[in-house]
Amino acid sequence: MYTAELFPELVVRERRGAPILGYTTAEASRLVRLKTAQIRSFVRSGFLDPERGPRREYRFRFQDLVVLRAARDLVAQKVPARRLRRALLDLRAQLPRGRSLAELRISFEAGNIVVRSGGEAWEPESGQRLLDFEVSELAAKAAPLAPALVERAGDPASLSADDWYELGFELEASSVDQALRAYQRALETDEAHPDAHLNLGRLLHEEGDPAMAFRHYQAALTSRPDDATAAFNLGVAQQDLGRGSEAQACYRAALEMDTHLADAHFNLAMLLEQEGDSAGAIRHLKAYMRMMGLRVRLGRRQPPR
Repeated sequence: MYTAELFPELVVRERRGAPILGYTTAEASRLVRLKTAQIRSFVRSGFLDPERGPRREYRFRFQDLVVLRAARDLVAQKVPARRLRRALLDLRAQLPRGRSLAELRISFEAGNIVVRSGGEAWEPESGQRLLDFEVSELAAKAAPLAPALVERAGDPASLSADDWYELGFELEASSVDQALRAYQRALETDEAHPDAHLNLGRLLHEEGDPAMAFRHYQAALTSRPDDATAAFNLGVAQQDLGRGSEAQACYRAALEMDTHLADAHFNLAMLLEQEGDSAGAIRHLKAYMRMMGLRVRLGRRQPPR
C-alpha cells in the first residue's frame, strides 16, 4: 500500500528573482553564531554572493545561512583553508534546487561535508553517495524573523505576482503559514501564475490535502503545458487520491517532457509492480538506478532527487 512517508516527495519550483529579501548581516550572525567580520570574510572569499539592500548592505537568503552554518562547523574542525574553500563552494553548488532546504541535514564525516535529503545522502566534494540526513533547527531559529522578511518586501499593494511568489519561496523554510499566504496573494494578483500554483499545491499536499493540491497542479499545467514538474506532482496527487492509472499517465507525460526525471521512473516502477507488471517495473527501476547511480532492489522505496 502506498504511503506518503515512503513515497518520493513533490518537487517545489525554484525561486527566481525580484524583491529585496533576506536576513541582515547581524541577523545572520545571530542565527549561525558567526561574527559579522567572519561572515564578510566568507563573502569576500566568494563562498557566498548575497543580494544587496537599499544601502548596499548584504541580504542573506536561507540558502546562504545553510552555507554559513556549514562554514562555522568546518572552521571549528580546523579544516585547512584550501579544503574549506572547496567544500563550501561544492556545497553551495550542490544544495538541492527546487525544494525547501528546511528538510536537509548537513553533517561531516572524517572532515568531509555531507548533505542528506529525504534519506538520500551525497558528499559534495566527490559526488559520492553516502547513507542517510536534516537543517530544520536553523529554520526554527529563523522562524521569528519571518514577519521582518514580509515587512522588508515592501508595500503589499505594490508587489507583483512574481514578488509574492518570490517572498513565498523564501518564507517556506521559516514559516509555512506565511508562505501559503504569500502564494495565495500571488494568485490573487495573477490567477494563472504557474509557479505559485505549483508551490501552493505542494504545501497543501504536504499539509494533507491532495484534492486541493490536485487543483493547483492542474492549474499550473494548464498555464504551462510543458512543465514536467507540474505533471509529476499531479501524478503524486492522483496516486494519493487512489487513481493509479491516471497517476501512471501523469508520470509518463512528465518523462516525455523531461527524460531525466528519475523520480517519475521510480514511481512508475512501484505502480507497475503493484499491478503485477514485473517487466515494466524492472525497466523503469533500471532507468532510475542508472540516473541516480544507485543499487536498489524492487520494493524498496527511494527518496526524492
